Amino acid sequence: MVIHNIQIGLESMVQELNVPNGDKEERKGNVTYAIDDLPPWYLCIFMALQHYLTMIGAIVAIPFILCPALCMAETDPDRSNIISTMIFVTGLITWLQATFGCRLPIVQGGTISFLVPTLAILGLPTWKCPAPDILEAMNVDERRSVWTVRMCELSGAIAVASLFQVIGGYFGIIGSLLRFVTPLTIAPTVALVGLTLFDHAAEAASQQWGIAAGTFILLTIFSQCMSEVKIPILVWKRGVGCTVTWFSIFKLFPVLLTIVIMWAVCGILTVSGALDADHPARTDIKLNIIEQAPWFRVPYPGQWGAPTVSVAGVLGMLAGVLACTVESISYYPTTARMCAAPPPPLHAINRGLGTEGFGTLLAALWGAGNGTNTFGENVGAIGVTKVGSRRVVQWAAALMVLQGVIGKLGAVFILIPQPIVGGLFCVMFGMISAFGLSALQYVDLNSSRNLYIIGFSLFFPLVLTRWMSAHSGVIQTGVEALDAVLQVLLSTSILVGGLVGCLLDNLIPGTVEERGLDAWAKEMSLECVQTEGGDTYDFPVGMAFIRRWNWTSYLPFMPTYEQGKFTALFTRKKEL
Repeated sequence: MVIHNIQIGLESMVQELNVPNGDKEERKGNVTYAIDDLPPWYLCIFMALQHYLTMIGAIVAIPFILCPALCMAETDPDRSNIISTMIFVTGLITWLQATFGCRLPIVQGGTISFLVPTLAILGLPTWKCPAPDILEAMNVDERRSVWTVRMCELSGAIAVASLFQVIGGYFGIIGSLLRFVTPLTIAPTVALVGLTLFDHAAEAASQQWGIAAGTFILLTIFSQCMSEVKIPILVWKRGVGCTVTWFSIFKLFPVLLTIVIMWAVCGILTVSGALDADHPARTDIKLNIIEQAPWFRVPYPGQWGAPTVSVAGVLGMLAGVLACTVESISYYPTTARMCAAPPPPLHAINRGLGTEGFGTLLAALWGAGNGTNTFGENVGAIGVTKVGSRRVVQWAAALMVLQGVIGKLGAVFILIPQPIVGGLFCVMFGMISAFGLSALQYVDLNSSRNLYIIGFSLFFPLVLTRWMSAHSGVIQTGVEALDAVLQVLLSTSILVGGLVGCLLDNLIPGTVEERGLDAWAKEMSLECVQTEGGDTYDFPVGMAFIRRWNWTSYLPFMPTYEQGKFTALFTRKKEL
């Protein structure tokens, strides 16, 4: 994950909140290409490549946790197919979001937030991996059936849970629920995503601490110490020819540079014989994945089998959906100002959330084993490059779809040595936790009430979920389905933490200022803003018909929506 770009996004969010609203010309002066600008196609390809590379750094880490939990072998070629599926679906939903969704230049893709409930579900006695000796004794088809049945369970849970975001987004329901989702709810929910996964970081990094340490040291140097260092590169400009420009390579691609350098170090150690034949830091132990991966393979719905649904799985995945929803809402106004767009109106936010939920549904049906969320890394890239054109992200989506069907490219990412991934996890999970804790900037940290809520909502979920994981069969109500539901819910730290924080913050007396509600309401406001010209967030086609039909003003996701009309329909019905 491109950690530095997350930090840029956080810093930009704070800075943008303090910038007074200027006119459209003043906003456009801050960017090279604004949201509705159309750069030349050859520049679009180059700038889209930056978004693609930024996205790759974020999504590649997910299968390194997901695949072992599914009981997949390290050399299973289907690992590359899962990555290709994730990238393919990322391209599809990114194009839909930028073209018909919120119409902001944001990238939608896989997210760590879904890994926490995923691990809780796969920790149930039914889905725990068989003993290693049993797995080794299985043939290829038997081993494949072990992980595909688990993938089908995840797909069904994610698909049904995504309907909450689809319905809640398109019909404007989520906005009415956000008044209960306060900073003291968000902080533990998001922070626990990173804190819960520290075992996986330790397991991967401990396989070779020297390489892991080199990874996070290089990443720290590139992203924090050399972010302002630029290198000269040759570029071609029309009317000028070849010219030298200075490029902020360490600010844009610190993770990719770190991976390449440390991968090269592992390659040298492999060739020199410094590593044992089966050492996880070697670069040649998974080469069979590239050899067996097809050159071209188009992912398709149900490729691992028909999704299965359980109540426990659905309720667990709802925690991931809620975390992604609130996170995406916080990115919308920030992205709009970064790309010189007017503040996003209510219909665009509703449509964006609904489209994100639809993307999670697609990811589930395609068998990605994950959902979709707004990439903070790409939001940060817009702030760095000053390129906020919607067309650039649409080109980036096309690159993602193309890469998703070239199987051997997806296989390359599986070859990254485990200690390198462990070093990335040490930084990445820490940044995710810090992102959650940044919500505390709105509350009074001198209040003993708030400190009590923060401490308990962070610590207790870790205690409870670790105990539940160690005693998976402890709940015995006599109803097997209920046992599974309670096991998953109490093993999902982000759900427990968010629920504890929400209940304590809404039940323990506190002033509005103490709880930070005014500042939070301003940040998360979902208002029906009327934009000048009204075309930035309009559909690219069919607006003449939509404006002609009066009924479209009642639909919360339509550009002609008038706030309050949809809920008024139910109010009148109740009064009658």
